[in-house]
Amino acid sequence: MSTEEVSLTGKAYLSKWIPWRVKRYWFYGVMTILSLIIPWIRIEGNHLFLLSFDKLKLHLMFVQFDMQEFYLLPFLLMLLFIGIFGITVLGGRVFCGWICPQTIFRVIYRDLLETKLLGLRKRIKNKQQEPDYSKIENKIKRIVAFLIWTGLSFIAAADLMWYFVPPEDFLAYIQNPNEHLVLVGTVIGIVVFLVYDIIFLQENYCIYVCPYSRIQSVLYDDDTIMAIYNPNRGGEIYNEHKEKMFTKQKDLLSVNTNAECTTCESCVTVCPTHIDIRKGLQLECINCLECVDACTSVMGALGKPSLVEWSSEKETLFMKGKTHYLRPKIIGYIAILIGTAVIMVMMGSEKENMLLNINKENRLYSINHTDEGKVRIDNAYTFLLQNTLSEDHDYYFDVIAPKGMEGKIKIGTPTEPFKVKPGIVKKKVIVLYADEMLVKDARKDTVIPITIKAYAMDDKVKVTVLRQSTFTFPRADLVK
Repeated sequence: MSTEEVSLTGKAYLSKWIPWRVKRYWFYGVMTILSLIIPWIRIEGNHLFLLSFDKLKLHLMFVQFDMQEFYLLPFLLMLLFIGIFGITVLGGRVFCGWICPQTIFRVIYRDLLETKLLGLRKRIKNKQQEPDYSKIENKIKRIVAFLIWTGLSFIAAADLMWYFVPPEDFLAYIQNPNEHLVLVGTVIGIVVFLVYDIIFLQENYCIYVCPYSRIQSVLYDDDTIMAIYNPNRGGEIYNEHKEKMFTKQKDLLSVNTNAECTTCESCVTVCPTHIDIRKGLQLECINCLECVDACTSVMGALGKPSLVEWSSEKETLFMKGKTHYLRPKIIGYIAILIGTAVIMVMMGSEKENMLLNINKENRLYSINHTDEGKVRIDNAYTFLLQNTLSEDHDYYFDVIAPKGMEGKIKIGTPTEPFKVKPGIVKKKVIVLYADEMLVKDARKDTVIPITIKAYAMDDKVKVTVLRQSTFTFPRADLVK
């Protein structure tokens, strides 16, 4: 809240002010709804995002990719991590405070269940004081909160699994738990973790377990925006050794008569990770901006701007001018993200709707005679063909021979198209033959390069692949 925004009547301003906490609640609601809806969205049987461990498929933007096409997965991971790093450079640990499931789940349990629904905590603004569980009433309420959160954990676990097992399959599998013990065990394991994490481990997960807090200081620079206390206006509460010097306003004013901090410690009691923002940058801070809200409400009532701002060290601490948001480092991250996305889209656009692997059998050829007395040279191949689409297709193929041999290398078997079901690898023995003299070489066999054009009979435009192979023709004396 800037000086210009604060009118002489602080209460008038506060009546129109929307706390960051409320904005976060709305954002959490949108995120929750989207996470529950996305797994159910399908177009032509393909999901918006699905990494199916069951069927070894990747669905991305309603396009289905087979296991052999998982080369796109590293690009998704690169986009995720580079994006998080870029967000950290720009806005600090805003991911932790606004997007991280750990934070969202803690808000649901602490603010909604414990405070609003059951009244175990007296005020949302006081997160330091734990409920008194010595009272029978509070013990019962805690059991109720435990049961409610356990039920919500099952929903969260199921929702997570829907991104790896399609919801339609998940609901069918879960009805036969004895046949899907891995799935059931995974869901129960997630539920146990969520119950322990949210109810017992709490914010200690962010402080001691999550590795993200350890790398944030490496990514920060002077223009990174974060929840930051302004000691130039409020006064120094801690010394250079991070030892607290003042607990009362009169003591602070005796040293610094211009200090505006009231030492009410509203910014301390509201902090979910139990830190004092006035101490400076700390790895425990998750940028939830609760301290900004607390100070805004106190200082706003006095007609002054908040001493805790969502700002940068450059602007608030060092007072070297405005924060530069679009700086070279941020432009670099944006360029890398765009480049990675473009490469992924280009590679994804080359997706083949049919996977075909051709292996020539060990025997180079066989020499046979037809009923008409002609010599016939057979070459046998093994086709491994997979239909990556979501519906059945009938497949066949053509042989493209070199110039001068067109139509002389023919298909022996099969003589009819064959059906391949979605996701099934079809093994087919193919025989090509020639009953004419292709090459007259008296010294050695001749290897003729050919192209196999395989296609779906009902959609040659969309489903067609070309594979290079060879046809071996024996030396002249063997053909005689």
